[in-house]
Formats: sequence, C-alpha cells, structure tokens
Amino acid sequence: MSWNRNWKKGIIGVMTISMLAACSSNTGSESSAGEESSTSELTLAQIEEKAKAEGTINSVGMPDTWANWVETWDELEAGYELKHMDTDMSSAEEIAKFAAEKEDATADIGDVGIAFGPIAEDQDLTLAYKTSYWDDIPDWAKDDDGDWVVGYAGTMSFITDQNNVKEAPTSWEDIKNGDYKVSIGDALTANQAQFSILAAAYAFGGDETNLQPGIDFFAELAKQGRLSASDPSVANLEKGEVDVALLWDFNALGYREQIDAERFEVTIPEEASVTSGYATIINKYSKNPHAAMLTREYILSDEGQENLAKGYARPIRENVELSEEVQAMLLPADLYENARPVADQKAWEETTKQIPQMWQEQVLIHVK
Repeated sequence: MSWNRNWKKGIIGVMTISMLAACSSNTGSESSAGEESSTSELTLAQIEEKAKAEGTINSVGMPDTWANWVETWDELEAGYELKHMDTDMSSAEEIAKFAAEKEDATADIGDVGIAFGPIAEDQDLTLAYKTSYWDDIPDWAKDDDGDWVVGYAGTMSFITDQNNVKEAPTSWEDIKNGDYKVSIGDALTANQAQFSILAAAYAFGGDETNLQPGIDFFAELAKQGRLSASDPSVANLEKGEVDVALLWDFNALGYREQIDAERFEVTIPEEASVTSGYATIINKYSKNPHAAMLTREYILSDEGQENLAKGYARPIRENVELSEEVQAMLLPADLYENARPVADQKAWEETTKQIPQMWQEQVLIHVK
C-alpha cells in the first residue's frame, strides 16, 4: 500500500494549523518543544520536521493487537523514523498516569473511550490539536478546541452462534420473541454491557436520560431464564457457551473471523442501536508533542483510517477512501441507518452511575 499518498496531499493542502491549547500554561510541551511559538501555530511540514527530530512516540492504551494499531506504528516508523512503545491500560488508568507524572511524562498520546476525553480535558491534562481532517469529523466526535477527537467508532451489534440458533436475530423484537439465551456481560462494571442497555433503551423509546425501557427489556429476558451469565468473550463463543451476544461491532467481527466466519452471524439491530467511539488525547506534558500531533494527523488520514478498518473498527471519517478489500471486511453501511451516537454526553455520564443499582434491583434478582 502506498501509505503516504493521501497523507502528503494533506500536507500540501493545509497551510497552517492552530494549536488551540493555552500554550502559555503548557509547561510540559514548552520545555519539550523549546519555545512557546513552536506549539502555537505550525504547518504540517514543520510538525513533521520536529516530530522526526523527537524520534519517539510513546502511547498508552494503543497496543499492536487492538484495532490493528500495529500497522500505523510500523508506517510512522518507516515514514518518519518514530520509534514506538505502548503500555496497555484502561482509559481511567491512562488519565491517572497523565495526572500522576505531569512534567515527568513518559506517555505522549493515549486512546480513551469518548466519555473520558472531557474528563482529561477538565483535569487540564490535554494538549489541544486540530488536524487537517478536522472538518471531516462529526461534531459529536470531537472537542471544540481539539483536546480530544474520535479516531474510530463502534456500534452495538448482535453476534449469533448459528450452531445454537437456527434463525439469527436482526432486531430487538426478534430477540424478545426468541427462545435462546442472550449475553451482554457484566453490566455492573463493563462499558460495553452498559452501552447494550442504552441501545435497547433507544429501541424501546428511551434515551441516555431514561434507561428504563432497556432495563425492562433485559429484566423480561431474566424472568424467562434467557439472560445468560456467560461472558461474551472470544473463548466462550468458541466453546459454544453463548447463543446470542451484544458486542461492539468491531469486537463481534474480530471474534467471528478469529473463530469461524461461517459459524457466526453479525448484524446491527434494525430498530435502533448506539454508536460510540475511542478518542486520542495528547498529553499536555508530552516530551514528544510534535510526534503526538503527527500521530493524530496520521490516524485520521486515509491510510490511518484504513489501518483501523483492517482491525474491524469503523473509520470516523465517512469520506475516507477504503480499498474494496478492506470495505468488504466491514458490515454494509445501510445496516447502520438507525444507529446513533449519544446526544447528551453529560446526561449519559450521570445515568451510567445509576446502572449498577438498577441492574441489581431490577434484573439480577430474576436471573436463575
């Protein structure tokens, strides 16, 4: 693949990029970059030059095996001589690391669930940077100032083991009228399971401020003895212990390919589903701020977006040009017609705090 084709087009097409962070208070990046002006307004060519001089990009939560990050790191090293190292950790752990280390930063960039982007920003841990692809990013998927930006999205999907279920469900009504067990994992702690509840709430008239329709749906399954206690992990799917599970589409597609593409059916529920994403945050105290900026730029390029798609993650840029081979790895676009992002992120943050009690009192009491 000619990985620098459209990347170079971006460099030619953009004259100047404004760093919208309050750089005068950005001690970490100032000391790394050498002067305040170097992080306030730079062309992409200047960012590229400074990134090469830094020569290193240290990430957190962006391991080779997740969403095919490995190909992006390999290409950044080949094209810009950036040596890479990652420490895998959760979104909360990434933010805690940024906060604990500050001027002694060992991490330059992280990949966090979208809800954690504003948290990092509120703690004054982010270096704001808008890329040359900024206008291609949906409003819901970016901070106004560039403190965080989603690189890829996931949508809640159904994965069905066709060895166990003759007719794979394509809708929430299909599940309601079925006789098989359904697994969503641990809704008390797992982000994916909690988004499953929200997706069901969307389907039955609720939203991020009203999860009751989703809770009621799973409570009814529990009463029928159809809510499975099995975790929808790749190991349990492979062993045949899961009939139908709710998973992010990129997880479902990856598991299907890993186990047996013919055995599992993956689809997006017809009535409604929820779309969320993972966002890059650049450490305010990064020792390699330009390498981090260059990394974010590359992630949103056609080549970077295609790399993520090879890991079954859906590119955040709808106008990205994916190869036919990679496009075929993803689900058809028309299946996502009724999928939507969280409209009120603040409300969702508050609602998620209520899920453990609601789940225990209204759902788990019926699990047999």
